[in-house]
Amino acid sequence: MDTTYDVVVVGAGPAGATAAHELSQRGHSVLMLDRMGRIKPCGGAIPPRLIKDFDIPDHLLVAKSRKARMISPKDNRVDIPIDGGFVGMVNRNEFDEWLRQRAVDHGAHRQQGTFERLTQDMDGTRRVHFEAREGRGEVQMRSVRARFVIGADGAKSEVAKQAIEGAEKTKYVFAYHEIVKAPHADPSHDPDRCDVYYRGSLSPDFYGWVFPHGDTMSIGTGSADKGYSLKSAVMRLRETAGLAQAETLRREGAPIPLKPLPKWDNERDVVLAGDAAGVVAPASGEGIYYAMVGGRFAAQAVRECLLSGNTNTLKLARKRFMKLHGQVFWVLGIMQYFWYINDKRRERFVKICEDKDVQKLTFDAYMNKELVRSDPMAHVRIFFKDLAHLFGLIRT
Repeated sequence: MDTTYDVVVVGAGPAGATAAHELSQRGHSVLMLDRMGRIKPCGGAIPPRLIKDFDIPDHLLVAKSRKARMISPKDNRVDIPIDGGFVGMVNRNEFDEWLRQRAVDHGAHRQQGTFERLTQDMDGTRRVHFEAREGRGEVQMRSVRARFVIGADGAKSEVAKQAIEGAEKTKYVFAYHEIVKAPHADPSHDPDRCDVYYRGSLSPDFYGWVFPHGDTMSIGTGSADKGYSLKSAVMRLRETAGLAQAETLRREGAPIPLKPLPKWDNERDVVLAGDAAGVVAPASGEGIYYAMVGGRFAAQAVRECLLSGNTNTLKLARKRFMKLHGQVFWVLGIMQYFWYINDKRRERFVKICEDKDVQKLTFDAYMNKELVRSDPMAHVRIFFKDLAHLFGLIRT
């Protein structure tokens, strides 16, 4: 009851496990509270930048996608090669567990349990209460003291709700996917290609995906429309992709935040990371890389607080993240709002993807996780081509 940790990390997905690893390898005492038993619905795509920045071993990559296929409402198909690189595909259950174990190997303590609430002791130290699960499945209420808390407990974060002003106002996309056995005997199945479907019949405001995972595949979609049936949409997607008869291994669904929260810390001893902070990219729904970057920045901000005693440095987690990725999120948000609004615009969007300049800049930005400025004339060409599409000067 009187154990005091430098940091308690609530949540042990990519953001929480990364934060726990960053802090524990620098000698800080860390408790990583792991709910376990839940796998987030996720296409499982990670860019080379993530693999490099976070030292991800090759054996975790169950597939390497070297091209993407964009599919329009009218079934116009645009194949985009990933020249000189690939998109790594991971299974979240194995990937997340490897990240957690790495944190433990560097000294983090791991506790299976469910976060309940935050309180403060008489001396002002934060106390974290949780429902602990022991080896035989026994459950008991426990608490520990923490100088700082990192809330990495996902979308609709309970830590954020209790500690961060305005966190409850976040809007969400709801995602759902099914993991099926890959039909290796089917000649139409390409284990190196990610298929992305832009169709209102599969999502009124997002997209559908069919991603290879070696021996399995992830088939899913998402929508902010609470009345939209994602399960029915995935059933239609499976039929469209010729995967209706593939054996289903599991089904998963969860909310995904639409944009970063305006505030990530309580100015004292709590800071957010990952989905809890809202760092899922608009338009693409990509979250693993941004979650891990957010976890790293949260850990750095907390470490600076521990060393300096200046709690204002907690703000650096969000400030550093938005400096690097805020512009990309803004651009992607506009893109989703404009191009995903109806099938007519989706058709034009896929048509634009035929352009080689668009393909190169898109994947350069994805692989390197920053807007590409090396070819300014390419941006100019794309701007005028976009105008031509918007005014109907190019047929779809």
